Amino acid sequence: MKRSWFVTGTDTDVGKTAICCALLSAANECGLRTAAIKPVAAGCDSNGHNSDALELQAAMSEMLDYAQVNPVALECAIAPHIAAKLEGRNLKASQLEGICRGTMTGSAEFTLIEGAGGWRVPLNASETLADLASRLQIGIILVVGMKLGCINHALLTAEAIRRDGLPLVAWVANQVGPRMAQHDDNVETLRQLLSAPLLGDVPHIVPYSFLAAREYLSIDALLR
Repeated sequence: MKRSWFVTGTDTDVGKTAICCALLSAANECGLRTAAIKPVAAGCDSNGHNSDALELQAAMSEMLDYAQVNPVALECAIAPHIAAKLEGRNLKASQLEGICRGTMTGSAEFTLIEGAGGWRVPLNASETLADLASRLQIGIILVVGMKLGCINHALLTAEAIRRDGLPLVAWVANQVGPRMAQHDDNVETLRQLLSAPLLGDVPHIVPYSFLAAREYLSIDALLR
């Protein structure tokens, strides 16, 4: 059975890629064929490659070309719609949907589609990445950056996801820096209020290794 999810975050720099790689690793260990897509990435090297997309490419089991993993690679590490405008490109949710569906219907059994930043990151004057998720009609995995303010950010994001008619199927608590004050109390509050399974509580790992992060995650709730 093929399964696909859209991975979003409570903000930028909350570790979406790191968690995606750890989830891919967990699925690989289960013997599943895995793939990941970073439809839009802003901030690329001289080869036109984004570091997040390269990490996803390395973590998945399927051999996909870079262009399949990251079809829209923008040079400047700024908001995607602004970076696209600087390059004279027009981002459209409908075009990204077609690209994503091509991979979703391929050989992979476990596919993650990683957004950019948070839920409402603009693609153009009238669309956001949330419109891409809505077109795909797949479940959402929310990565919560565990820091002061995370409860508000997580609840607002979950509310927006549900208002857009999509299910929040799971979430991950990811410690993005030194352990926050009353960390366990914050996780427990979110566990009670998000009404979705917690896949794992990942500590701040230095140096980071998605294989180490994988030890704190379970994908059982995704495979039921």
